[in-house]
Amino acid sequence: MAPSRKPASGPASGTSTPAVVPIPRPSKANSSAIANSSNPFTILSSVFSKYVKTTPSRTKLIDAYLAFLVYNGVVQFVYCVIAGNYPFNAFLAGFISAVGQFVLTASLRMQSNPVNKEEFKSVSPERAFADFIFGSVVLHFFCINFIN
Repeated sequence: MAPSRKPASGPASGTSTPAVVPIPRPSKANSSAIANSSNPFTILSSVFSKYVKTTPSRTKLIDAYLAFLVYNGVVQFVYCVIAGNYPFNAFLAGFISAVGQFVLTASLRMQSNPVNKEEFKSVSPERAFADFIFGSVVLHFFCINFIN
């Protein structure tokens, strides 16, 4: 014989009703400010203008190189899809080289950014660049050997 169960009490059983909290509506004067701030073009332009004003030129140069690496990887992938991947090792070596270089460059950007100085107290920008160069040489050595 199964034990008898007691009916549940709470919101699921319908014995209590939740409190209704009214949501305040924005006034008409405030609604245009909200509409302007939620416009995607306004948001992007404000982010871009703040980026141009506050980002050091060294970091902008690293960001341009990151954009080039993304473009390089996309072009290689599209070429592989359209033209085929006959020398598959060459495609893999080139694509892995672009992705690996992107990761190394992103690491360099994080370590050399003045905003992140507290996170990387023991790493100077020169040391970060030396690590980047060493990692790049090792990465490209393995990519060249992978081609055959």
